[in-house]
Amino acid sequence: MTAADPIRRNEEEVHLFVERMAMAFAEVGFPRMAARVLFTVMSADDPLTAAEIGERLGVSAAAVSGAVRYLTQFGMLIREPVPRSRRDRYRVPDNPWYEATITKTGLYKNFIDIAGGGVDALRGRDTPAGERISEMRDFFLFVQEEVESLGERWRARRAATGHGGPPPA
Repeated sequence: MTAADPIRRNEEEVHLFVERMAMAFAEVGFPRMAARVLFTVMSADDPLTAAEIGERLGVSAAAVSGAVRYLTQFGMLIREPVPRSRRDRYRVPDNPWYEATITKTGLYKNFIDIAGGGVDALRGRDTPAGERISEMRDFFLFVQEEVESLGERWRARRAATGHGGPPPA
């Protein structure tokens, strides 16, 4: 293969990958259309419009709308305007798994704060209900600390394995 030859994708296998990943994500509670959209965009070399995503999935651009809204809220997709157009295109951020997981630790802080209020309302850990809520708060505190530590380790591994730089030639 020469530098002028484009790398040929097997579109049927790419579609199968998208559908299998979407199904796997749906099995753990992720919205299936959002998963289909995510992996369609992730498997594209360039950003896609809603119409292009819909075309690849065989659904209408309107069907894509809710999924892209969901994915942008979680930082899994980035919306960019198409110059001189009313349309937007969507791309995956540089490190979507980090963005969606590690940077959302405010979610845990919210759970911790609310649970702390519950422990106070129940007058501490001296009752079975107070102990359950206290343990829930402590669990989310533990998860938040571990996620932050995991993020540091991921950044180091990502750098060590060459992810995040330009694609290999």
